[in-house]
Amino acid sequence: MPKAVLTITSRNYSSWSLRGWLMTTMSGLPFEERAIPPDDPAMRADILLLSSSIRVPCLEHDGTVVWDVLAIGEYLNEVRPKAGLLPADRAARAHCRAICGEMHSGFVSMRSALPMNLKARFPGFKVWSRAQADIDRVVGIWTECLDRWGGPWLFGPKRTLADAMYAPVATRFATYDVALPAPAAAYRDAILAMPEMRAWTDAAQAEPEDIEELEVEF
Repeated sequence: MPKAVLTITSRNYSSWSLRGWLMTTMSGLPFEERAIPPDDPAMRADILLLSSSIRVPCLEHDGTVVWDVLAIGEYLNEVRPKAGLLPADRAARAHCRAICGEMHSGFVSMRSALPMNLKARFPGFKVWSRAQADIDRVVGIWTECLDRWGGPWLFGPKRTLADAMYAPVATRFATYDVALPAPAAAYRDAILAMPEMRAWTDAAQAEPEDIEELEVEF
């Protein structure tokens, strides 16, 4: 059977590409990458949050095409159930789906004010009140999950879709020097230290393209 194909765009800027890539990598499904340059007009609109429908990442596998990250995660959980991308416990599974959905549809102020940029560092970055409210909510989600399910990942000893969904937020907190309480900081550091995240970050550093709108320190 031919490998699956995962279409992504900029590793440096595209949080959605990172989420889909992490999910697919964590599932163990063999796949090939297809990269669309970020200067492609449609991809640029996605990255800048100007598109009404984000179509990348997109997973093609066994005649099926899936392009929404939550749908990709659910699909991977079905075809690779032993990977445990969703928790086995029913309550944990429901909780996982709920916080993944919240990440998928919410946190607009944080996304806009703190765009993902793995190459950049902004020490002492000024976080405005609306973005701070989103940050506080993320910290609350992380703290609740770590306390309830025991860590070191959001739902216990095994990584799930939730860790993939919140991984780009961990990079934002590092990029913009966001102060975090100790448990949240430890979780951020654990995400950034994952071998998959290091590989993705190294590749992002090697990308030649910059998107001017996302290089502004506002």
